[in-house]
Amino acid sequence: MSPILDEKVEPLYQEILRRNPGEEEFHQAVREVLETLGPVLAKRPEFVEAKLIERIAEPERQVIFRVPWTDDSGEVHVNRGFRVEFNSALGPYKGGLRFHPSVNLGIVKFLGFEQIFKNALTGMPIGGGKGGSDFDPKGRSDAEIMRFCQSFMTELYRHLGEYTDVPAGDIGVGGREIGYLFGQYKRITNRYESGVLTGKGLSWGGSRVRTEATGYGCVLFTAEMLRMRDQDLEGKRVAVSGSGNVAIYAIEKARQLGATVVTASDSAGYVVDEKGIDLDLLKQIKEVERGRVADYAERRGADARYVPGGRVWEVPCDVALPCATQNELTAADARTLVGNGVQAVAEGANMPTTPEGVRVFQEAGVAFGPGKAANAGGVATSALEMQQNASRDSWSFGYTEERLTAVMRHIHDSCHSTAELYDRPGNYVVGANIAGFEQVAEAMLAQGVI
Repeated sequence: MSPILDEKVEPLYQEILRRNPGEEEFHQAVREVLETLGPVLAKRPEFVEAKLIERIAEPERQVIFRVPWTDDSGEVHVNRGFRVEFNSALGPYKGGLRFHPSVNLGIVKFLGFEQIFKNALTGMPIGGGKGGSDFDPKGRSDAEIMRFCQSFMTELYRHLGEYTDVPAGDIGVGGREIGYLFGQYKRITNRYESGVLTGKGLSWGGSRVRTEATGYGCVLFTAEMLRMRDQDLEGKRVAVSGSGNVAIYAIEKARQLGATVVTASDSAGYVVDEKGIDLDLLKQIKEVERGRVADYAERRGADARYVPGGRVWEVPCDVALPCATQNELTAADARTLVGNGVQAVAEGANMPTTPEGVRVFQEAGVAFGPGKAANAGGVATSALEMQQNASRDSWSFGYTEERLTAVMRHIHDSCHSTAELYDRPGNYVVGANIAGFEQVAEAMLAQGVI
């Protein structure tokens, strides 16, 4: 059962439900934040008087558009494109584009709402936004994806700009798609504005570590949580869900810090490799061949076991890193992990743990890092890419990783200290929500009713 909302917040939440019917993921994201804000509103009544919650929960702008394109056989297809520019109190809208059949307005709004606070936690001057399309890139040729991206950008370009809105990639949008999108933006505007998209290729304005950043950041945040308990990742057994960009580089960084990562997964099942995931093989299959984890198990041989349709959280581990998609880790999964002795969980994906699952971890005393804090490394490095673009500079991998590490420590320390300030020591959910909210709220208060 969900916690009871503070009496100041409950009527606001009911109005949000009324105004946004059927958007379950958005409702979940909003409630998860509102559940923690009662003490802030009691301490800062001016936030209530200025109706900051009502304003933060309403996007500044929502764009929905048609995306027509033709496949290689000449057949016309029509998809739907979205961009939700949620909050610009701290800077230009910043957030990824997701290409996946599950994308709808509610999904984009949930992601954009989370992005507001995630971006605030980085301490960098970026607001919150998100976008995407219900287009499915799986099985499509490069030419088909290029035509789709060109059609998508033909509408979206008018809403973008390095001081207005700066998208990046997300699920289904990697370096290939960013390249096609940027090429079309340049073609339409006749301007080479490298700061208008992040996640670009290194030879044309991209940042080193951007590919690795979300996965690396998630593990760095985990290491900080363990440090507060006088532990580290050395010798820990780690379960990771997913096998995309975030999962691969979470595996890489965990291995660098001495852990053994034993799982990877996709929508069809998961693989267990007791000797530790062979990262080179996984990268070859996922990044080069665009294959499945079943292919990994087949080529790895006897060392690996593939479980079709199973739950990766059945595998005993010390640390769990959900890096796939929203609501993938349920209360039942959480109880299984707790029963198997999990010590820390950090969200590499956006809202991958259900509210009931979060409560299971917290009640069991497991260190739990919410996505808006633990997976902020990607957007932090996107902001670093924007800095490099603005100064026409390019930083080394080592220096950029050093900056990322400093940002993730700052996020951890901000969440930890805020939780203690509000008498919820060790509760990173409370700390992340309040620290992010206060920063955005202060800026909105200073800028007036807009």
